[in-house]
Amino acid sequence: QVQLVESGGGLVQPGGSLRLSCAASGRSFSRYAMAWFRQAPGKEREFVAAISRSGTSTYNGDSVKGRFSISRDNAKNTVYLQMNSLKPEDTAVYYCAAELTSVPPVRWYEYAYWGQGTQVTVSS
Repeated sequence: QVQLVESGGGLVQPGGSLRLSCAASGRSFSRYAMAWFRQAPGKEREFVAAISRSGTSTYNGDSVKGRFSISRDNAKNTVYLQMNSLKPEDTAVYYCAAELTSVPPVRWYEYAYWGQGTQVTVSS
């Protein structure tokens, strides 16, 4: 099993940047594909980005392409989400997810492990 704890959320102005972190505890972090999802009030959980176990392959959701990037440091058991050029529509609770697989899924229900979420608010 793996336990996930997100951090780095907060209030930022439109056009600003934030970096989210997700620290994993437990064994064999490098065996897990990792992903970020987000959920705004009244909306479904949305795929943001995912990364393979080794970090060599990454995938981004259409709404964040060119603005967000995912990375991981297996030595630190941590995955990151760098968010640039933030827009008000990026406001949501951001969740980190893990799944014991080589190719990361893009559907939320394919992930077994979740963090508690961190709030990101983009507003002037």
